[in-house]
Amino acid sequence: MRSINGVLASLFLLVGFLMTLAGTPSQREKLNAKTFGIAGESQSINMADSSGAEKQNASSTSSVTYINNKKVAMAFAKGDTLFDGTGENKNYRASASRHDKPGAAEIHMIDTDIDYVLEGTATYVAGGMIVDSKTVAPNEIRGTQITGGETYRLSKGDVIIVPNGVPHWFKQVGAPFLYFQVKVR
Repeated sequence: MRSINGVLASLFLLVGFLMTLAGTPSQREKLNAKTFGIAGESQSINMADSSGAEKQNASSTSSVTYINNKKVAMAFAKGDTLFDGTGENKNYRASASRHDKPGAAEIHMIDTDIDYVLEGTATYVAGGMIVDSKTVAPNEIRGTQITGGETYRLSKGDVIIVPNGVPHWFKQVGAPFLYFQVKVR
C-alpha cells in the first residue's frame, strides 16, 4: 500500500507536468520528488530559464506550503479546501474533497479539475448537456443532471482530469468517496 506522502507526491508531479504543458513561464518549472520534502530528503527546485538552462535553488522555501496530516484528516472528514492560491496570484487550489451522496452537475468555465481518488467508488459522468442549468457564481454553472456524456466508474487510485467548460457530475457515490482535488486556472 502506498503511503499518503507517495500518493501526494505522485499527484503533485502530475500537476507539475500538466502545468508544464500550460506553457506560462511560472508553470515551466521542472519538479522532482525532492521538491516536496518526501522521506526527509532536502527540498530543492530545478527550474529552467527561457533558454532551457537549469539552475538550482536549494534554499527557497518562501512559497512552500506544508499541511500536516491532522489538518488533512480534518479536511477530508468534511470536504474542505487545503490551500487556495487563487487570491495570491497563483493559479491553483488544492482540496480534500468528500462526497457522501450524488452531487449537482457542474461546469467550471475557468477551472480545470484534477482528481485523485483515495477511497470509495463513484459513477461519474463527463461531457454531454447539463439539465436545468443556472449560474450560481461567476463562471460556475450547476444543474440537476447530465444527459449524454461519457460514464466512468471511479475507484481508489484513479485520476480523472476534467478541462474547463466540460460538464461533469457525480451520478452515484459509494460513501464515503474521498479524493484529492487540484483546480488549475
